[in-house]
Amino acid sequence: MAGASEPVRGVRSAPAAQRRPSGVGVIDRPGASRPMPHRRAGGSAGRYRRERRTIATLFLAPALLMLAVLVVWPIVNTVWLSLHDSGGTRFVGFDNYLTMFQAPETRRAITNNMIWVVVAPTVVTVLGLILAVLTERIRLSTAFKTILFMPMAVSFLSAGVTWRLVYDASPDRGVLNAVIVAVHDVFSTPTPYAGMRPRDDKVLTGPEGGDYQTAHPATAGSVVQLPLVGLAPDKVPGDARPAAVPSGGGGLAGVVWLDFSRGGGGTAGSVDPTEKGLPRLKVEALRGGQVVASTTTDAGGTFRFAELTGDGYTIRLPKSDFAQPFQGVTWLGPSLITPSIIVSYLWIWAGFAMVLISAGLAALPREALEAARVDGATEWQVFRRVTVPLVRPVLVVVLVTLIINVLKIFDLVYVLAPDSSQSAATVVAVQMYKVSFGGGLDDGLASALGVLLFLLVVPAMIFNVRRLRRDHQ
Repeated sequence: MAGASEPVRGVRSAPAAQRRPSGVGVIDRPGASRPMPHRRAGGSAGRYRRERRTIATLFLAPALLMLAVLVVWPIVNTVWLSLHDSGGTRFVGFDNYLTMFQAPETRRAITNNMIWVVVAPTVVTVLGLILAVLTERIRLSTAFKTILFMPMAVSFLSAGVTWRLVYDASPDRGVLNAVIVAVHDVFSTPTPYAGMRPRDDKVLTGPEGGDYQTAHPATAGSVVQLPLVGLAPDKVPGDARPAAVPSGGGGLAGVVWLDFSRGGGGTAGSVDPTEKGLPRLKVEALRGGQVVASTTTDAGGTFRFAELTGDGYTIRLPKSDFAQPFQGVTWLGPSLITPSIIVSYLWIWAGFAMVLISAGLAALPREALEAARVDGATEWQVFRRVTVPLVRPVLVVVLVTLIINVLKIFDLVYVLAPDSSQSAATVVAVQMYKVSFGGGLDDGLASALGVLLFLLVVPAMIFNVRRLRRDHQ
């Protein structure tokens, strides 16, 4: 048997210099033509690449055209208009940007946008994380998640109208104030005499709303009659008895009553048989500007200071007798309008954050959680040191998405804030709308505000894109 290195018999091996590299399709026969494979292969590859680029361009052309028409051109045109006057005809350079930052309305809008960016996304993300963790431990979690996610199905306009009713200042219409007033009245009973006033300012004088005082000094042993009006007869307390002038005696006595008879009749300033006394009114006796005695009226409206002697007394009905009942909180006032709108935003987006974070929690390796529990970690330690770090990528997605969203917030602010609070609640998007369509009609300044809003959103978008690329590498 021939050795492995021995050439095959009958075949003459070519010299090393004439050997060709493997893979080159050249026929090594006398008289055979030698094609030029490299040149033909290169030409074919180049033509193939050109065809692929052409096909890709044809497929992408409609999308690129739409992108240019709907995105690129509006951005360029907005920047161009921001450098022109209100009519868009005269070039003014950066004057609109200077005006924008000098205007107190714009500075307030930027401040409110920063408050939104700092507060709303963080609170929504934390709330969504808490709800997502809790829903994993309750029965009927799917139904609970569905209920929490339902506000996302409502438009911001409808949500604004709904919360406008919730925040209504009147306890008769506003749900939130109705609850607050009911709880308040449990601990502090409101007076039934709010809005009452003296019948005759020659008998009682004083500012509107209370602290009514007798116009003339009273003397011990006399009877003081204090007629009041301004209360519907059916609002008189149920335990009130017919008013009666108290009999003489020691000290200083008097009567406070509703000087009004149903159907008319009676004598103004005098106690008539059908008129009711006003019980539980506080009455004070003053001398030299100092309170020397106080008491309350009985069911018939009478009172007596038995210990008083002498003269020079002023009888006063303090303001607390006529204080208006607690009407709740002015949620849509200038001081609370922005926090109130943020609360409605939380109601809408908490379910969104909860669903995304729940999906992230479902993908967590249960072995890591169980290992931490076996090692003796408490549930709080498992949550803080295992769950949160593992779900951090999802939390970042939710947080960045909400930041971009709140920078463009418009609907809730425009619908919820009444006209009296619009300036306190304004954000950049609302200010841009006001300048464009709300009476200002200044295209240049509105375009500058649009550019500002675009620049505020761009950093968050760049961060999001870079994060997505990094996650897919």
